[in-house]
Amino acid sequence: MSRIGKRPINIPNKVTVTIDGQTVSVSGPKGSLSRELPEQVQVEQEGQTILVKRRDDSRMARQRHGLCRTLVANMVDGVSVGFVKRLQIQGVGYRAQVQGSKLILNVGYSKPVEIDPPAGIQIAVEANTNLIISGINKELVGNTAAKIRDVRPPEVYKGKGIRYEGEVIKLKPGKAGKK
Repeated sequence: MSRIGKRPINIPNKVTVTIDGQTVSVSGPKGSLSRELPEQVQVEQEGQTILVKRRDDSRMARQRHGLCRTLVANMVDGVSVGFVKRLQIQGVGYRAQVQGSKLILNVGYSKPVEIDPPAGIQIAVEANTNLIISGINKELVGNTAAKIRDVRPPEVYKGKGIRYEGEVIKLKPGKAGKK
């Protein structure tokens, strides 16, 4: 049985969970999320905990057991605490700024790159080179951070580009370092 799927999900105060068949809705102080879960799993609420169980022992049910438990746990965490991803921009003249809700990146291209975040995602810029992406949906926060990083991924010779905070880029030696 799935080790992750067996663990119960604790519901914090100020968070309400509504289970309607296969649809799980979670609302809290930061907002509300809803998700349709597959038929192979069932969700039960017992007091201040949520349990995700398999309906049978088929391969598909075993595969989705831990996944569905993690999805529901992320929904509960998102509406109570929220999720944050941090990016760093490195390179001479590389910078970012926010105008309205749009993110404008100057990262060495002939024109600035404009990124319009999806609904529910907030982007903040600190010191022109640190980006903070936050929201209640972990999937959207991660996808938005990945799209921003893909504008100028870090290159392997000087390390210039957009990287996740704490990401280590292994630098290659140039022509002079081959001796």
